[in-house]
Amino acid sequence: MSDDSRLNLIGGEWVPGVGTQPNVNPSDLDDVIGDYAQGSAADVDAAVSAAQLALPAWSYGAMQQRSDLLDRVGSTILARREALGRLLSREEGKTLAEGIGEVARAGQIFKFFAAEALRVPGESLESVRPGVDVDVRREPVGVVGLITPWNFPIAIPAWKIAPALAFGNAVVIKPADITPGSVHALAQILAECGCPSGVFNLVMGRGRVVGEALVAHPGISALSFTGSVDVGRDIVARSAARQLRVQAEMGGKNPMVVLNDANLDIALPACVNAAFYSTGQRCTAASRFIVERGILAQFSERLVRAAGELRVGHALEPETQVGPVVSASQLAGNQQYVALAREEGATVIGGELVERQTRGHYMQPAVFLGATNAMRTSREEIFGPCASVIAADDFEHALALANDTAFGLSAGICTTSLKSSREFTRRARAGLVMVNLATAGVDYHVPFGGTRGSSYGPREQGRYAVEFYTTVKTAYTLA
Repeated sequence: MSDDSRLNLIGGEWVPGVGTQPNVNPSDLDDVIGDYAQGSAADVDAAVSAAQLALPAWSYGAMQQRSDLLDRVGSTILARREALGRLLSREEGKTLAEGIGEVARAGQIFKFFAAEALRVPGESLESVRPGVDVDVRREPVGVVGLITPWNFPIAIPAWKIAPALAFGNAVVIKPADITPGSVHALAQILAECGCPSGVFNLVMGRGRVVGEALVAHPGISALSFTGSVDVGRDIVARSAARQLRVQAEMGGKNPMVVLNDANLDIALPACVNAAFYSTGQRCTAASRFIVERGILAQFSERLVRAAGELRVGHALEPETQVGPVVSASQLAGNQQYVALAREEGATVIGGELVERQTRGHYMQPAVFLGATNAMRTSREEIFGPCASVIAADDFEHALALANDTAFGLSAGICTTSLKSSREFTRRARAGLVMVNLATAGVDYHVPFGGTRGSSYGPREQGRYAVEFYTTVKTAYTLA
């Protein structure tokens, strides 16, 4: 085990990269969390080789070993949730409560898959030929490459690593370049809990170096990616060209429909949570509020007031409700969209840069009133605390607007009508549908993923993760 952030974990050994990069706290730009390793293509090659060497014993050894390891890892994460949550909030910028909550979820994910390791599904069938038995079983895919994003720096790695290991695969992971600390801490826990050498490998570094090498490596049998749309599409296209199993979770432009009959005391908190908590840096965040005209004025007034009252500040301060934007480049992009909303004719409320006692990437949440679904700010993923308010004539119009997007990850509706909620749930073109709940906020034991431009490949999380991390073999036996 090593707490030296300048080291990657390859083949059970903590080894230096070719350089380092500082991990800076977006709440306090004078706070450097540590200097983290920058890996190379050679590091990726070494990690894949180590994973291939470790794979047979791990894949075909006792499943109880896999289950016990994951259970120990989950228990250790949960026992250290406070310290790990503080680290996560320092490097990513989400509030401390959100950071601790995310760490707890990571621990629960590992414990869930500790149980799943013992119940890999299969079938025994009679053949159409007399005297022949048929056995359908699931087997590990092989060495799995994982590329994870910065916005959930421990939960998303957990929901990729845990099923990969549970089902007998070996792993090479590249975490996001700007939030490597949480995965480095997770790697320490895996090593401490007795993960065999080479079964889990960590190579930190830039996407164009480490990520590129991982995508192109012939020793990778499957690749799971969560990140931007452009990178995800490129990975999918390149993987298809060489028949590599691939899973990609990308963007969203998620709608929240608010009907005239909605209970605004329920709808407003759900909308504010969906759009602005975690600084809007969630792929499931709602960024389009599609509101029936009968309550449009009342909803808009209350939304603007609620957004303006949110306390923006240092992620570790207990009164903070919205932390900083993760980086200077992300903040600049958010500000460009605020300016674009004005150019497109929306009335922008909020969106200003905010100064606090520490230098940080602070921004007041922004509401774009009078928006239309044709505006770029209503069609492109901003990934920040910005939300458009779009008028709808009736339920059918609202549903059409909600579905009028290139994405299809999450969609929500606020209504007291069982008929409307049922129709929306059936007809919304999204992988996740929420009724009177925020569009962001999902459970770890059920499938996660979207449709159209949001996702590609089998679902993540829950029992459905087995579809990506295993392959099916059919065996015939003459009795």
